Amino acid sequence: MPVRVVIAEDQRMVREALSALLAREPDITVVGEAATGREAIELAQAQRPDVLVLDISLPELDGIEVARTLRLSQPELKVLALSVHNEADVVSRMLKAGAAGYVHKSSAFRELVRAIRDVMQDRVYLSPRVTRQALGDRLHAADAAAPRDLLSRRERQVLALLAAGKRSVQIAGQLDISTATVEVHRRNIMRKLGLHTVADLTRYAIREGLTSL
Repeated sequence: MPVRVVIAEDQRMVREALSALLAREPDITVVGEAATGREAIELAQAQRPDVLVLDISLPELDGIEVARTLRLSQPELKVLALSVHNEADVVSRMLKAGAAGYVHKSSAFRELVRAIRDVMQDRVYLSPRVTRQALGDRLHAADAAAPRDLLSRRERQVLALLAAGKRSVQIAGQLDISTATVEVHRRNIMRKLGLHTVADLTRYAIREGLTSL
């Protein structure tokens, strides 16, 4: 079945252009458009889409508040942020609010399509421009020290590469260890941090600044 998408974007021209382009994709169906944060919440609740493409700078309620609200009522919904901002603190707050991906507005349209497909596969998607900025900044959260100290140096390296989108085989090659060892490290990291998926690990790593190691 096609992926059902709602677009929340306050600029009508951008919103309609995205809707028209996405409608050409055989595996994507646009089921609604919203111009404000409140409309986005109401439409998501009424249509129950698979993915909400969400501009952060919306009137009435911003995208971060919309994501936070929908995370409680529709935890299965994949929120894909769309923004001109690539500052690490903005990306971090959006991921904390529950976003599964973050696409910069300067990106090509094909990147948005790829992001939609990636989040539907339970993968976190970050635009390369966003990744460069977010991974280059250290986010010194007040409570970051304790979880950081739980991980060994090698585990922090594996976590950083996982968050950068590397697969186990690639990580093994880069660190000169076996794929099986990478999998052991991944399981240990999840156990120590109380996380259950690679998407969770990615959000955690970016939020806490571990990816800049």
